[in-house]
Amino acid sequence: MPSFNPQNVPLPAGHLIGGKIHPGNGERLRVNRPSDGQFLGEIPDGDAALVDLAVTNAHQSWLESGWGTCAPRERAKVLRRWACLIEEHRVTLGQLEAVSSTRPIYDVINHEIPFTAEAIRFYAECCDKYSGDVLPTRSSSLGMLVPEPYGVIGAITPWNFPLSMASWKLGPALAAGNAVVLKPSELTPFSTIKLAELAIEAGLPAGVLNIVQGRGVSCGSALVNHPLVRKVSFTGSTVTGAQIMSQAALNGMKPVTLELGGKSPQLVFDDAGDIDVVATRIFRGFTANGGQACVAGTRLVVQSGIADALITKLVALCESVAPGNTWSGACRYAPIIDVRQAKKIESIVQAAVKEGAQLLAGGEFFANTEQGYFFKPTLLAGVGAQSVAVQEEIFGPVLTIQTFETEEQGLALADHAIYGLAAGVHTLNIERALRAMRRLAAGTVWINRYGRSGDFIIPTGGFNGSGIGKDLGRQAYEACLRYKSVLIDF
Repeated sequence: MPSFNPQNVPLPAGHLIGGKIHPGNGERLRVNRPSDGQFLGEIPDGDAALVDLAVTNAHQSWLESGWGTCAPRERAKVLRRWACLIEEHRVTLGQLEAVSSTRPIYDVINHEIPFTAEAIRFYAECCDKYSGDVLPTRSSSLGMLVPEPYGVIGAITPWNFPLSMASWKLGPALAAGNAVVLKPSELTPFSTIKLAELAIEAGLPAGVLNIVQGRGVSCGSALVNHPLVRKVSFTGSTVTGAQIMSQAALNGMKPVTLELGGKSPQLVFDDAGDIDVVATRIFRGFTANGGQACVAGTRLVVQSGIADALITKLVALCESVAPGNTWSGACRYAPIIDVRQAKKIESIVQAAVKEGAQLLAGGEFFANTEQGYFFKPTLLAGVGAQSVAVQEEIFGPVLTIQTFETEEQGLALADHAIYGLAAGVHTLNIERALRAMRRLAAGTVWINRYGRSGDFIIPTGGFNGSGIGKDLGRQAYEACLRYKSVLIDF
């Protein structure tokens, strides 16, 4: 994958409303490059008036264009054209993503953009595949369950995977016939604008998809609270998710889909198989995107018989990593998004060591990365169940290590009081794997792998403090429809 010059990437500077860039008014927000901390550009901080303009425009466009009432296959045609345009513009999208986010250009081009395009194609195929139902009633009447779109859906996406997270929200909502107003993270705002422009180029009526920029406390809150927003979909922290759920309840009793934080265990039994394969799988599970993923497998719970050998392999893998700018084709390791997140990671690691954790690898920043923040892959052993590193979502490349003797002990350690987003189980004993799957309170359980595949039919979403509802799968599509019960006498 060729490198590129970050100075040569043109940045869309504003909101996208009615198919046109809107410069916005008021305060401007600075956007820095995570790789070196250098200034990249500015975006407007949308206020309630700007959000009202975007939502009203979306509602009117939705009504006037007939997007929600046209033949489902007409929507599918537009979405399929959009997916093709995403692939055709992969270099432009990839550079916009890489220059302003933690995603190396190699990963964006080879993984994120193909994933984004296929997610849109998957939901194009859903347009005419799921419907209501005819219900059994007495012979002199007809009962039906009729689905219909909500209207305007408000979506808020995080900074860690800007393009693919946008596809999770936009694909099902648009396929189901809704309009969408989406707010990307103010830290990674640019690639989402280009993505939306390609949707309009593909034939989506201008205004059915609007993008607003700004902070969560201003722009995000105004979007959630707007009376014409009928449903909200959010991916981000558990604390913010709870605030959004409360706001949605108090401003129209809107349904919400919330994909929130995680503290996911990687439960490894003695019979997990090839130690090199398992070590690589675990390593990728907590270092991908610099550990900045809600589903990152950051808690290693390993049976004692395999623990020493596995830890030795993990230490070697941690020491093999080198940092690099995200616009370098050779870069494979992501920076931390900004100084605030970097300081959080550092402070939690230091607190865990002060509590008695043993630092086996990492625990500090790489040197000579200008003002970028590349945190070394870090292993913390000897941590107790109440350690800050075990309890809190760090959102960085930090793996805690706990050992166990019996299956029951392992399952108890894998449990978490707050989070239940994902879990990994590593064993070649299928009975043990299925017992563990049944016991683990997690919305996704991976067995002998860690991370998603290209099977979009499999939804993702958490239990407990990790969220409500599902992204991806038919469940995400159906959640973008409301169902009307109908009873006809004749």
